[in-house]
Amino acid sequence: MAASSLPRFIVLYSALFAAFGVASPFLPALLEQRGLSPSAIGLVLGFGSAVRLVTGPLGGRLADRPGAARTVLAAGLAGAAVIAMGYAPARGLLPLALVSVAHAAVLAPLSPVADALSLGAAERPNGFEYGWVRGAGSAAFILGSVAAGQAVAWAGLGVIIWLNATLLAVSAIVATRVPNRPAGSQPGRADLPVTWGGGARDLLRLPMFVRLMLVAALVGGSHALHDGFEVIRWRTAGMGPGAVGMLWGESVAAEVLVFFVLGRPILDRMGLGGAAMLCAGSGVVRWATAAQTAALPAMALVEPLHGFTFALLHLTCMRMIARAVPVQLAATAQAFYGTVAVGSASTVLTFASGPLYGGLGAAAFWVMAALCAAALPIAYGLRATPDPSTARVATGNT
Repeated sequence: MAASSLPRFIVLYSALFAAFGVASPFLPALLEQRGLSPSAIGLVLGFGSAVRLVTGPLGGRLADRPGAARTVLAAGLAGAAVIAMGYAPARGLLPLALVSVAHAAVLAPLSPVADALSLGAAERPNGFEYGWVRGAGSAAFILGSVAAGQAVAWAGLGVIIWLNATLLAVSAIVATRVPNRPAGSQPGRADLPVTWGGGARDLLRLPMFVRLMLVAALVGGSHALHDGFEVIRWRTAGMGPGAVGMLWGESVAAEVLVFFVLGRPILDRMGLGGAAMLCAGSGVVRWATAAQTAALPAMALVEPLHGFTFALLHLTCMRMIARAVPVQLAATAQAFYGTVAVGSASTVLTFASGPLYGGLGAAAFWVMAALCAAALPIAYGLRATPDPSTARVATGNT
């Protein structure tokens, strides 16, 4: 079953991430066109980010009920497609905020639940590489953004609503056809009670999971300053749009390369702790370089480290969750990782990035380098202190 499910997962991830790609770059402009001021746009997007921190884990908890993961994924995608169409008639702050919050609330757990299902299929005998489907998603995001740019130029910003809704509907249909077996250690721990409200508490009893969340928050969150201000710095340093696009393209290409080709060999050779340390160390090098120079040759050398600081970190987290988390908490763990650990850290550091960059300029990147340096000893602990309850799984199929 696992091997034959690969095409379905590739279509699922391609449609889902293309849906993200056609909407996310253009949504602020659409909100502006609908009459919102910059502060109101920030408010609408901020509410959406905040609600994700709540509904992501709740949706994951719902998906962890026996046999529910595929239903939650397909129903959530269908609901998101319907809600997306609500942007078409919405005008003014309150209607647009309601649509945005509802859309964000439904979308929050869907990628984590898809990850739990695809990783579950990949981890089975004769399965496939999870990185292949995640890499297909990254590539589809890029293609979706490019295609949406052309469509907006031809038909106006409103076209992104229908592109997003259509791709989400396609995702919902495909989701009904994927195997309904989430990843996770088998069998689940008999002594670990699972209650509706106890998912996060159950996860935080697992020392390896706690270490994983700290590494993910520190290294993943450290991207906030880059995402918000690196292009501004490059342009201030005299780079033209072509050079900026080349550097951004390098980082995305490195991400796809790690997902498709390099991730598995690195994980197999270095182990989980070693790979996590490589991610954190790459972050130190990347941000320390950015703190000292914006010269094009230097940036061209370090931007591909995004393949490690993002893609390899994600693959490491996926493998660790499959080994350290009981199957009855798999979707909750995925949602906690994506929306609480990385999401909360990214939100806090995004808010902090403005004052940091405004006060320190390029030297603010030293703060991001320090966060990655702080992750190094924690990452080493992932290798040194495995959870005894998962020892059998850790030596099994990977």
